[in-house]
Parts: sequence; structure tokens; C-alpha cells
Amino acid sequence: MQALRSFIPLFIAAGLLLGGNGLFSTLIAVRGAQEGMSAGQIGWMGTTYFLGFIYGCIAVPRLLQQVGHIRTFAALASIASAATIALVLVIDPYVWMASRLIIGICFSGLFTTIESWLNSGVSNSDRGKVTSLYRVMDIAVVSGAQYLMPAFGTDGFTLFGIMAVMITLSLVPVAIGDRSKPSAPESAKFDIPAIWRISPLACAGCVAIGMTNAAFRYIGPLYAESLNLSLSSVATFISLGVVGGAILQYPLGILSDRYDRRWVLIAATLGAVFSGLFISLAAGSNISLVYSGIFLFGAFSLPLYSLSAAHANDRADKGQYIMLAAGLMFFYGIGASIGPPVSSVLLGLYGPESLFMFTSIVHGTFAVITLLRMRQRTSVPVERRGRFRMLIRTSPMMQKLARDRSKHDQ
Repeated sequence: MQALRSFIPLFIAAGLLLGGNGLFSTLIAVRGAQEGMSAGQIGWMGTTYFLGFIYGCIAVPRLLQQVGHIRTFAALASIASAATIALVLVIDPYVWMASRLIIGICFSGLFTTIESWLNSGVSNSDRGKVTSLYRVMDIAVVSGAQYLMPAFGTDGFTLFGIMAVMITLSLVPVAIGDRSKPSAPESAKFDIPAIWRISPLACAGCVAIGMTNAAFRYIGPLYAESLNLSLSSVATFISLGVVGGAILQYPLGILSDRYDRRWVLIAATLGAVFSGLFISLAAGSNISLVYSGIFLFGAFSLPLYSLSAAHANDRADKGQYIMLAAGLMFFYGIGASIGPPVSSVLLGLYGPESLFMFTSIVHGTFAVITLLRMRQRTSVPVERRGRFRMLIRTSPMMQKLARDRSKHDQ
């Protein structure tokens, strides 16, 4: 317990960053629409963020090796805070795209720094508690942060100022709350052909999941606004998707530990297909039906990343896990950079119903790919499968933390 107390400053910093980052995509969509920006421009802001995120995963480990954790964190937090303020100082779609690119690099690096720090200092006996607490905190703060919008409004400076303050305050516990000197992580290796050979299915799945999840987070608020929902209802809409994704993670994971993970992937993907179609059909009806649909959509779609990663890890050799984690996040980032602009164009051309038609088409395509792959490759024997782990897509270091915890449990 004493060891866990030493990580409280890092958890405070992570909570501030997770909350701010979780609110960013919703606020960008809502405020951008208020400022007259097109759905396509808002979609491209999602693309620039994830392009920055991919670059940060590659570049920041080298920076940690050169200047250490505290200096890296301080520099990235300062830049992210300044870029957040720039969003409200200059209301221009192209300035916002550039700012989101910078923020993507910074947040990728900030999470890499925190999770590398946790990896370096936590004992094997405490890994389960640390990862569980991190996951619970992620769900709680991302869901709760959505309600800052109705509390403070999305017009003016206030909410952007609050997010800049949250990012800046995350510096305080990191700077003065921990005197440990963690070792820097190895630079993430990206042997894309090798990662693809380990599991083409997982790579394709991460692209598809990136497309649909990013479309939900960046264009979902525009869909909700098109239904004339209030700000509090938009916040509830996004939060229900996040909470739904948390509830089915472990039940689906337990099933995938017992049976061929690919059948569980197909079942969850089909659930995402039908829930997306349900939301599209419920768009003009009672709001409770829309809420039910987005809860089911999150419940089936958000666990797909962890299920795909678990399937890939079953086929990986020792020493490949961190490379694989970085590679799967890379493929997720590719999909996430495609999903928002494509779905935003469809939204503009065919109306709000097209958003979840788009996610259903992408999920349905992934289900077909999974069935085709099952005809080409046998399943992994039960004795060779690792234990399912719910993963947060913040940095490859989170996979290492969960992986080392799993080895200790075994």
C-alpha cells in the first residue's frame, strides 16, 4: 500500500490529462460547429490529432532517454497548454488543425511519460491494482468531464481556459510529488511487416476500430447536435458510449479466453453493426431510444481493440509484445485519422443517419474479414492464450504494464 501511495501524484496528473483529453474531441466538435466550421473541417481536426499522436508514440521515448521524465513532461504540458489557449485566441479551422496536431504529439508524449514512470516504479505485486485503478479513473474522468460543457457553456474563453488550467496543473504533482528517477523506456520499434505477419486480422481490426471509434468521438457530438439535443444531453450521449464500452469489456474478454477469440470478435462486431443501424433508425424518435442505442454501440464497439490486441498477443513471441503494442496503436491511428473526415463528409451529404450507417459498414466489413481469416489460419490452442486485458489507447507503455502484470499473475 505504501508503494501505491507514492504513485498518487502520477494518478492525479493522469486524471487531469485524461479528463481534459476526453473532453477535447467533444468540445472541438460542438464549438467548431458554433463558429460556422464545416463538418469536414471538424473531421480533419480529428485526423491531425491522430497524426500527431502517432508521431508522439515514435519520438517521445527518445526524448525521455535524452532529458528524463520530469523535463519531458514539463515541456510537453507547457506546449499543450499553449496550444489549447491558441484554439480560442484564433478562431480559424486551419489554426485549429495545426493546434490539434501539436496537442496530439503532446498528449501521446504525456501519457507515454506517465505510464513509463509507472512501469519503472511499480512492483509486480502491485501491477494489478495500478492497472485497475488507472482504467477505472479513465472511465470516470472521461465521462465526468463531458458535463463541464453544460456547466460552463461552450462559447467564449471559459472552457478552453479550464482545460489549459487542467493541463498546467498536471505539472504540479509530477514536479514536486515524486523524487524517484525512473529509467527511460526503449524507443518503440515499428517493424510493420513483422507486426502484420504476427496477425493480419488484428492489424486490419485496429484500422477498422480506429475509423469507427474516432468517428464516434469526433463526429458523434455533431450527430447529437443535429437531433437538437441540449449540451447536457450531448454530454450524456458521449458518456453513455464510454460507460457502455467499459461494462462489456470483461464479459467479452472472459469468453475470448475460453473460446476462439475470433468468434467473440465476430459476435461483438455484429453487435456494433446492429446497434449502429438501430441508432440510425432511432435518430428521429424518442431520445431514450438514441441513448439505448449509443450505450449498446459503445458496449460492443469499444472492447474490439482489446480483443484484437489479445488475439495478436496470442500469436506473438516473447520480446515482441511492446513492438506489437506500438504497431497496433500505429494501425489504430491510421484508422482514426481516416474515420472523422470520411464520416463528416457523409454527414454533410446524407444527414446524421449516415454516421452510424458508416460505422455499421466498417464493422460489417471487419466481420467478413474475420470470417475469411478463420478459413486461412487455425485458432490458437487454449493453453497458448494469454489472459485478456482491457487496454487504454494512451501509449504502448500501458500494454507493458498490463503484460508484466499478467506474467506475475501466472
